[in-house]
Amino acid sequence: MPIRNILIIMFTTVIALIASIMPLPLSIDAFRPDWVLVVLVYWCLALPGRVNVITAGFVGFLLDVLLGSILGVHMMAMAMVVYIIAGNFQKIRNFSVWQQSLIVGVLSALYHLIVFWMQRFLTDAVFLPSYLYPVITTIVLWPWAFLLLRKVRRHFRIT
Repeated sequence: MPIRNILIIMFTTVIALIASIMPLPLSIDAFRPDWVLVVLVYWCLALPGRVNVITAGFVGFLLDVLLGSILGVHMMAMAMVVYIIAGNFQKIRNFSVWQQSLIVGVLSALYHLIVFWMQRFLTDAVFLPSYLYPVITTIVLWPWAFLLLRKVRRHFRIT
């Protein structure tokens, strides 16, 4: 894989990390989509041999550091979701974008529940229904992110 392709994948991931920590008004911050998860799911579906569980673990660790959360919480959740995607990428690729968005929504809910369970185990976190609001925006975001990232992949001929 040429270094240019790796740099483009890293660039899209860094943009997603920046979007994850960008300040938002409190009224809409609860609805912040899972930018990093969406980007990793796309690259794992497109290039499962290149973006895998190890990549997801590393990016999840970076997200832990950026968010100031307990180290390993996002890393574990991200790795588990990408593991599911990597194991089923051939099936998921065959679904329409709208069906994929529902699958990404379920995986986003799983991601948030894993993060909650780990935080609950390690601290005294309390579950609130608003904890799952990002799932809604992630479902809406997936078709647009899919089309944009596919255009980037095709434009730069990333294989």
